[in-house]
Amino acid sequence: MSAMQAAVVQLVPLAADTFDKNKVTPGLLGFIVFAALALGVWGLMKSMSRHMGRVNFEEAPEPAAATASPAADGPKA
Repeated sequence: MSAMQAAVVQLVPLAADTFDKNKVTPGLLGFIVFAALALGVWGLMKSMSRHMGRVNFEEAPEPAAATASPAADGPKA
């Protein structure tokens, strides 16, 4: 057993006295992970907004209007 494992094994019973199993919190690591995920989502949303702003979309005309001919309107007199 390494020195680190021996130290942890000796300190666990000391932490058991102050450790309340009903009040477990995610702690600093949980906050860091949550903050990293939040920053990642914010960055992706900003990038998506920028890319959607560059899209030049022109709607195609309806096929019925494009194929209509002047003769279909009626005879000219």
